[in-house]
Amino acid sequence: MNTRKIEQNGVEIAIVTSNEELITDVQSALDFMATVSYETGCNRIVLNKSAICEEFFDLKTRLAGEILQKFINYRTKIAIVGDFSSYSSKSLKDFIYESNNGRDIFFLSNEEQAIEKLSRV
Repeated sequence: MNTRKIEQNGVEIAIVTSNEELITDVQSALDFMATVSYETGCNRIVLNKSAICEEFFDLKTRLAGEILQKFINYRTKIAIVGDFSSYSSKSLKDFIYESNNGRDIFFLSNEEQAIEKLSRV
C-alpha cells in the first residue's frame, strides 16, 4: 500500500494505491480506514478500484453495502477510481449513479476527478 497526502481547497485527502487487494471484507475495510486515518489523519480517501475485491462489485453479495456503511458510520468519504464500464449489471450502474450524486461515496474514472469531488463536498 502506497499512501500520500495532498491538500486541495483546504481539505486534506489521502491518496492510496496498491497492487494488491486491500479491501476484501468488512474487517479489512475497517482496518484500512484505521490505517489511513492513523498514517495521514485524513477522513477523505482516494483508492484505486483494483485494491477492492471483485465480489464488492456484485451487489448480490451485499458486500458493497456492508463495507460502504462502515465508511458512512465512521464519517470517512471515499472515491474509488477506475474503469467501471466493464460491468453490465443495471443495479450496479444505478448504485454507482446514486453514489456519485451523494456526498460521501464516489466511483470516478480518474484521480483528478476524485480529488475535485472530495475537496468540495
